[in-house]
Amino acid sequence: MSHTAHIPSHRKPRRSASKLAVRAGVAGGVLSTLAMAGTASASPAAEPATETTLEMPVLNMDLGSQVSSAVIKAADNTRAQALVGELNAQEETARTGAAAEAKLAKADAQAKADAEKKASDEAKRQADADRANRGDGRTQLASAKGSSGSGSSAGSAASDDDSGVRAPATGSASAIINFARNQVGKAYVLGGTGPSSFDCSGLVQAAYRQAGISLPRMSQDQSSEGTSVSLSNLQPGDVLYWGSRGSAYHVAIYSGGGKFIGAQNSGTGIVERSLSYDPPSGAVRIL
Repeated sequence: MSHTAHIPSHRKPRRSASKLAVRAGVAGGVLSTLAMAGTASASPAAEPATETTLEMPVLNMDLGSQVSSAVIKAADNTRAQALVGELNAQEETARTGAAAEAKLAKADAQAKADAEKKASDEAKRQADADRANRGDGRTQLASAKGSSGSGSSAGSAASDDDSGVRAPATGSASAIINFARNQVGKAYVLGGTGPSSFDCSGLVQAAYRQAGISLPRMSQDQSSEGTSVSLSNLQPGDVLYWGSRGSAYHVAIYSGGGKFIGAQNSGTGIVERSLSYDPPSGAVRIL
């Protein structure tokens, strides 16, 4: 056993490091405060502390030009949008107009087609009627020839001409010519058959009806009726034609004395003129 074991230690107990640090900090702070106070009291004429001013960074931007550019850009965008709207409106108007025009064109085409079909049907009907009339006319002519033959054998005053067709009675030719002459001055209308207007074949057909003879409606067929006669051997009541026999484009009635009565055209109407005014191509004798 040590000879010092019974002697109590006089060493102070150790303090913790954290406590020492706190105490050192407090002490340092106190010393700093005292030092500053001493300095302040030792030099009272020292210059006062200056205030520190923080400078804001200067923005290197031209705000005026940017605002102006933005305004111009916005205006350009507005104008562009307005232009697009206007173009769209014009396109819509054009489409609407084109649709309307197409509708009108379709309606016109349909109306034209309907009119052409109606005209075609009418022409067909007229052709059928002409064929029927031509058959009736030939039947009547055959009956007239038979009657004239009987009259000759019975001592009738009428005589046959060189063509073999019995010469017409004066009364029949007079009825035809008088009727035609009474129509002079009336209007020429294509397709007209009276009583206020006629075309060329309509007048001839109506005049021959006064003598009880039914003729075809068309000038081509009328020029095929009866017997051909020369223009130097015409008799009142003969049918004159222009063009070729069977395909004549115009007909009239020989009224005697080198004249004819006919529905010439819309400008002259129905007139009585000299053969020299419009010399015919040929003539047929139907009476």
